[in-house]
Amino acid sequence: MEHRIGQNSPSVHAAGTDPAYVPGLTPPRPAEAEEQPPVPDAVLPDAAQDARTEPETEPEPEAAAAEEEPRPVADGPAFEVSDRRGSITVDSTGVTLRLDDETAEFGWSEIGAVEMDTPRFGRRLTVTVYTTGRRSYDADIEAPNRSLPKQWAAELDAVLESYFEGTETAG
Repeated sequence: MEHRIGQNSPSVHAAGTDPAYVPGLTPPRPAEAEEQPPVPDAVLPDAAQDARTEPETEPEPEAAAAEEEPRPVADGPAFEVSDRRGSITVDSTGVTLRLDDETAEFGWSEIGAVEMDTPRFGRRLTVTVYTTGRRSYDADIEAPNRSLPKQWAAELDAVLESYFEGTETAG
C-alpha cells in the first residue's frame, strides 16, 4: 500500500456535486464578508448624518414591474411548447429557451443555426441553438405522447423556415 508523503490537500468541490464549480476560482472568505462596526453620528460629516436619519424607501411596485419588460408581441409566425420544467419559444424576436428559473434569449442576429431532434421511440423534442459565436445551447421538452414530438418538429420547421428564408444571402 502506498502512502503519499507531503502536504495534504483539502478536498475540493467537484463539478459533479456543485454545478457552479469553476476550477481555479475560490469562494470568498467568511472574514471578508463581515460588516464593519457602525460609526457614531458625531464622527460622520453633516451630509452623512442626514442620509442616516432619513428612512430608506422601498422601490414602488410600479417601478419594479416596469423593470421587467414583457416580451414584444410576435408579428410573424410563432411556435411555443412547454412541459412541467421548461419551454421553447420561437417568434419574430428570436428563440427563447427556458428551464426552471433560467432563461436564455437569442435574437435572430446572433443565431447561426437551429437544430431539432426527436428520438425514434422517445417522447422528447430537443432544440439546439447555435450562435454566431460558435456556442450551442439546447433544451428538451417532454411530450405527453410519442406522436407529439414529430408534430412539434414539423411545426417548428415551418416557423424556422420563414425566419431563415429572409436572412439567406446569395453566394
